Amino acid sequence: MKVLLLTGLGALFFAYYWDDNFDPGGLDYLVLNHLGAAPAGTRVRSSQSTRWLMQVNFLSYVQLTSSALPSLTDSKGSLVVVSSLLGRVPTSFSSPYSAAKFALDSFFSSLRRELDVQEVNVAITMCVLGLRDRASAAEGVRGITRVRAAPGPKAALAVIRGGATRASGVFYPWGSRLLCLLRSWMPHSRAWFVRQELNITTPAAA
Repeated sequence: MKVLLLTGLGALFFAYYWDDNFDPGGLDYLVLNHLGAAPAGTRVRSSQSTRWLMQVNFLSYVQLTSSALPSLTDSKGSLVVVSSLLGRVPTSFSSPYSAAKFALDSFFSSLRRELDVQEVNVAITMCVLGLRDRASAAEGVRGITRVRAAPGPKAALAVIRGGATRASGVFYPWGSRLLCLLRSWMPHSRAWFVRQELNITTPAAA
């Protein structure tokens, strides 16, 4: 079994040098789990920061998927995409990051349909994760949210289990699924829940 796990900004450089330095032949699993983040707050709502976040959090995923798909098709493999709750449920002070994650969800949901009608046996597992207890994530939302971070190792286990079982979707923690359902069924209730998680005493940055 051949598994390629891409994390961190190294994945961004890997995306551009794949053709020259890596042969994806025989690949069974591709796990895309890299991200580029910006500090939460309206100060990051600029075209430059949005372009950077789209490049790292969306376009590099597309490029790596395009390179790996022929090999995954041959092996009837799996593509595991680690995304964020902010790619399903938008919240305040996350505009560029949320836009990139929404793009991920749309692209891979559409790709799943395309592979299905073409009878290509490649599983796509979308992992929708809430806030985890990583130092960088905690620093990025410091003073912005009251949400309690979920344990990172348990989130990783949920991703592994979802990929191994070829599940179409993984939600962790369980409340992530509830918020996604509320977005469609009761949008006003969802907005209320999201509002409660914000620290309303924090002034918006200029």
